[in-house]
Parts: sequence; C-alpha cells; structure tokens
Amino acid sequence: MKIATWNINGVKARIDTVQDWLKETNPDIACFQEIKSVDENFPRQPFEDLGYNVETHGQKGFNGVALLSKSPLEDVQRGLPGNDADEQARYIEASVSTESGAIRFGCLYLPNGNPLGTEKFPYKIEWMDRLIAHAKERLKDETPFLLLGDYNVIPDPVDAKNPEGWLEDALYQPESRRRFRTLLNLGLTEAVRSCTEAPETFTFWDYQAGAWQKNNGIRIDHILMSAQATDRMTGCGIDKHVRGWEKPSDHVPVWVDLAA
Repeated sequence: MKIATWNINGVKARIDTVQDWLKETNPDIACFQEIKSVDENFPRQPFEDLGYNVETHGQKGFNGVALLSKSPLEDVQRGLPGNDADEQARYIEASVSTESGAIRFGCLYLPNGNPLGTEKFPYKIEWMDRLIAHAKERLKDETPFLLLGDYNVIPDPVDAKNPEGWLEDALYQPESRRRFRTLLNLGLTEAVRSCTEAPETFTFWDYQAGAWQKNNGIRIDHILMSAQATDRMTGCGIDKHVRGWEKPSDHVPVWVDLAA
C-alpha cells in the first residue's frame, strides 16, 4: 500500500500536474494540503475518474486539505481537536480497511508561523501542542496510524541547504523543532530519515531566487508513523523530479510503502 503526501499549492492551478503524478505513481492513498478551495468547488470528478474516493476539508482562498483513497474512506474527522474556535481548515483524518485490519491516517497542513512577533507564531505553537495531544490519544488505540503533511518545520540543520538563513524564520525556531521532537518521542517514526540520512534531502524549493536550480531547498514535508505502521513499512521516497514539471508546486510528494 503506497501512501503519499503533497502540498499541491492550489488544486485548480495544479490540477493537470496532480493528475499526471497520480497516473505515474498510482498511490493507494494521497493526502493533499493547501488545496485553496471550498469543499463544494473542489474538482472531485477528475480524481474519481482515476478511481479515488475523495474527502475534503476546504477553505476559500487558502489552506484546505484533502484525502484521496482507492478504498472507501471511513470515520472521517475534519479539524484538529482541542480548539473549537479554530476556523482554519488544516486537518482531516480517516481510516481504510485492509486485509490486515484498519489503517488510520491524518493529513495536516501545520501553520507556517511567520512573521515572528505576530499572533501567527503563537498560533503555530498552540496548533502543534494540540497535534501532540491528539497523537497521544491516537497511539493508545495501537492501530497503525500515520500523520502526513506539510509540517512547516525544518527538524535539523541537515534539512536545509543554508540553515543559517532560517535562524529568524518560524520554520526553524527552537520551539517549533522541540515540538517536532516531542512527536517523535511519543514513539512515532519519521519515515524519510528511517530510510536515508543523506544530506540535501529536500521537499520544498521556493519559487524565488532560483532556489530549484541551485538546489537551495528545505525538508518540511514529513510522514510520521506509529510503531504498528512502521513495522509494515517496506520503503519510502521523495518524488523530487515533480518540482521540475511545468507549473509545479513549490513542494514535492513524499511517500511510504506499507505491507498490505
């Protein structure tokens, strides 16, 4: 079972690119972030024509997350628990049934947090605290569980081409990185770093200043897995080549293979 995550940076702007990637890689489950669409305007039909069930948690103009699955999506949950006043569409979760039992997965678009010194950074930290609390609850079930998405966190210096350039950015603040480590310390495994320790393993290249051409990237898209999911992992990877396609997102897909 191939499960992937991708910040597509606008489903309408990227619809052809996303369809091409789905046809090329054929994931069983795809988690999209930053769909930038309300639920009723999300272009479901092109994805349903490719054999996917579709669930969305959208928002006009920005944010928004979506799940695509070849198997029926069950027990869909929209929104991250812990703050009923949070109106930003950044989290959707569901289960699928497999021969070995259910797998549950959450698709997240973690707040960016910039600029520092505004209300955006405390919101990011509060959101991460809620994510940690939710992950603790999910791990009690001992069901294979994955948290996939754009975390907007650079975990370590090796995850940026020029880490010193991010010292004043919310993605690289000690508070952000500490909470990412807290998630790992709950018993979650970070898929990509369990497969490779290679430097310059990036998932995002800005549109500005020739970042893609210079490979001036960062790694902020992550897949975290419970022990039960990790036990079934058979491989993982980053589809870096997609960044070089026409009209690309500034992020690329990250994926993991699990034994059925």
